[in-house]
Amino acid sequence: MTHGLDPTEEYDGSITVRLLDDERGTETHRCSSYEGAIELVKTHERRVTVAKIVDREGAVVFTSADADIDEWERVWNREKRRLSVHVEERECPYDSISCFADDLCVQCKIDTVQEQY
Repeated sequence: MTHGLDPTEEYDGSITVRLLDDERGTETHRCSSYEGAIELVKTHERRVTVAKIVDREGAVVFTSADADIDEWERVWNREKRRLSVHVEERECPYDSISCFADDLCVQCKIDTVQEQY
């Protein structure tokens, strides 16, 4: 019922969230997207020992023992946005790897504000 507009991406449910608990064992949930996996981790992270997100290739891309899910989500969204749009190349004078034309590093933002005054 898409009236000729087929989705450009399909998810086969192969993103997996593993919830490990010392007392109850391991629960495995298949998710149709990273957004769903992130929400599942946020919902259950307080009641389990460790929550993990495993990508389609079987690599662990997030583990709550090493990172905060909110911070990981911000980085994931930034990287997704960076990959999905053409971003003008920018050579940061401070050699910051997270400095983009549309998302300057802190030092470049400070320089921009100082230049205005």
